[in-house]
Amino acid sequence: MAAKIIDGKKWAGVIQEEIRVEVAELAPRFRPPGLGVVLAGDHPASRIYVSRKEQACEAAGIRSVETHLPADTSTLAVLREVQKFNEDPAIDGILVQLPLPMGVDEKRVLMAVDPSKDVDGFHPENVGLLSQGNPRFVPCTPAGVMELLKRENIPLVGRHAVVVGRSNIVGKPMGMLLLAQHATVTTCHSRTERLQVVCHSADILVAAIGKAGFIPGAWIRPGAVVIDVGINRIEPEGGGKAKNCRGCGFRGSFT
Repeated sequence: MAAKIIDGKKWAGVIQEEIRVEVAELAPRFRPPGLGVVLAGDHPASRIYVSRKEQACEAAGIRSVETHLPADTSTLAVLREVQKFNEDPAIDGILVQLPLPMGVDEKRVLMAVDPSKDVDGFHPENVGLLSQGNPRFVPCTPAGVMELLKRENIPLVGRHAVVVGRSNIVGKPMGMLLLAQHATVTTCHSRTERLQVVCHSADILVAAIGKAGFIPGAWIRPGAVVIDVGINRIEPEGGGKAKNCRGCGFRGSFT
């Protein structure tokens, strides 16, 4: 049986249009929803992510406000900007773009975000709600994976879901969301033994590794659903144009 490609870009367009309609329906009575973004430094990937978030907000009719701090900024300077958004009644959600520059206390900054505006779901209060099966905000990547599975009508109840990666941003919340939908979840990491065997047992495999080419096709059993959330920039041997590479299909390593 030929493999079926899940078209994430198609579903993203559908969802964005649904949100645009919902926001437009609010317009006669309410102000547009507001998103505050704190970006510190000039990390190239962060600039791209923030730019795309701003474009998505514009397309959906959401007001986006960005605060850009220099790379040599301090923890206190970032905290001040977070607090401004906390106190702004026109800002409904706050994103602190990670990674933060060296020397900035990431844990302290994330703790400072008002949990009721923490749309990334990184604050301990929101992590706790997620772990209890009563989420308020969910990290966007795991939420996106769950939305793809839902829209593709992929059954989860009783299925064996394997998540490769245990980060606080993707791996851990991914496992909790799958568990809440009654999947049987295995979380793999750098010290997992017989990883190939575990991956081959998966009905649903989510690669959340951050390293290109880690999981070869031979590790995936026929009929399994594979969602790869990692994109890595690969420099080709002998020069030429770099390209984006997903984490499945080739060998690699992760920590």
